[in-house]
Amino acid sequence: MVSTQDDELNLIREQRKLALQKQLEQQAAQQADAEVKAQEAQRVSQSLDAAMKTLLTPEARSRLRAISLAKPARAEAIKQAIVQLHGNGTLQTPMNDEQLKQLLSSQSKSRRSASIRRI
Repeated sequence: MVSTQDDELNLIREQRKLALQKQLEQQAAQQADAEVKAQEAQRVSQSLDAAMKTLLTPEARSRLRAISLAKPARAEAIKQAIVQLHGNGTLQTPMNDEQLKQLLSSQSKSRRSASIRRI
């Protein structure tokens, strides 16, 4: 009777050990995937920054840097748009600050068109 309990206890321990090993392997795989994605995002960001050095004047880069401090996601979208415009051939390089302002105003949603009606 004691030996069957010992056998059951050993079986439960072995199952728990295998479950913990599997869980650790999954966590390690998830961490590795996250590191690969972070490295890829960093590489893309660096390539965009390098492209901005050739596609924008210093004043325009300064404006874009200020935007990225306030809204990093919007700055990334603007960089993507600039690269796309350059790829299409519709962008005259280097883009100056005025042209960047025009691009920003064309991409922003106008709040001035909203009207308030009183009832």
